[in-house]
Amino acid sequence: MASFRQAYLLKKRIAGSILKQQGIHGIGVGLRDPKHPKKGAAIIVYADALATTGRTRKNKKNRRPPVPRYLKSRSGVPFRVVRSARFCKKGTNGSSFTRRIRPVIAGYSVGTPEGSGTAGLIVSNDGCGGSRLILSNNHVLVDNNTRRYSPTIQPGGADGGTVPRDQIGQLDRFVRLSKRKANYLDAATSKPLRRSLLKPAYAVFGTVPGYVKAYKIGDRFKKVGRTTGVVTGTVESIHTDVQVDYGGYGNLGTITFKDQSIIRGRRPVSLEGDSGSVWLTRKGNYAAAVNFAGSDNGMLSIAYPVDLFMRVFGTHVAKPGTHRVRRGATGKYACIHPLSPKLISRLRPIKAVPHKSIRSRD
Repeated sequence: MASFRQAYLLKKRIAGSILKQQGIHGIGVGLRDPKHPKKGAAIIVYADALATTGRTRKNKKNRRPPVPRYLKSRSGVPFRVVRSARFCKKGTNGSSFTRRIRPVIAGYSVGTPEGSGTAGLIVSNDGCGGSRLILSNNHVLVDNNTRRYSPTIQPGGADGGTVPRDQIGQLDRFVRLSKRKANYLDAATSKPLRRSLLKPAYAVFGTVPGYVKAYKIGDRFKKVGRTTGVVTGTVESIHTDVQVDYGGYGNLGTITFKDQSIIRGRRPVSLEGDSGSVWLTRKGNYAAAVNFAGSDNGMLSIAYPVDLFMRVFGTHVAKPGTHRVRRGATGKYACIHPLSPKLISRLRPIKAVPHKSIRSRD
């Protein structure tokens, strides 16, 4: 039986070569058999059906095609293949949670005149929690991955929002996505025109008291997204390296993300317009992970730990009174663990170019 440590170390060693194989979309660490956790860990490979069948043999005695060499057990660690179409960002179109709402709370449509995503969370970047910002994705709030001025409207442009009628703020900071280097988060914040335009609350579930620093394989989450509405999902794999198709956005095409989490739903959990939505713990409503992409059918959510966002942006959950940070899951390899301070410093957010000076005021 393979340990999570063995699976994690093997994944780190082979991820680069596996992702170069045609039809492979991601590789991470998960359970060998989700129905029987005691069977240990495995390398989880997300792939097209054709990518894992190999060439059909003409020998009638062996009608099954051979398993590709790169998917055979190594060092005692088994591989589990999850059939999946490509992963892509989830930034426009849809129908739920698209109405205009004031003050704005997490879970509703937000974006630019060009498209819509989801306001994932209301966060603060000062100790007393007086400031309020919208947490969402780069491709939801940013103008084509650049520092150019970008108005934030609610609802987003795909839902009929326009400037100036529906403008609630403007892009504040973001992490630029890279075409050549590995990415770790698709993230941005928006600063409101007035503090009172944002309310520290989450649609349907109410107050978010804080966030967890770690979670583990098998944890069950819930969230509200602009398109799929209220959904639940289970963490299927962690430390997963994936390739995500951004199409023409920022002229990025397909780019690589490292150390992501794959969260599976029983029905679609990440459709167009759900980008930026934040997964909460099933109990306690603590923020856990930020959704930014998914499989073509929406059954898989690609998300990164919300703790990474908070550390990179120097923020915390905005709420009346004190904010809380929970340690969450324990276990060095069966659950996510923080990136190094050196890497965090490399992910320093970029300040957007303001259209004009605005101050958060009531």
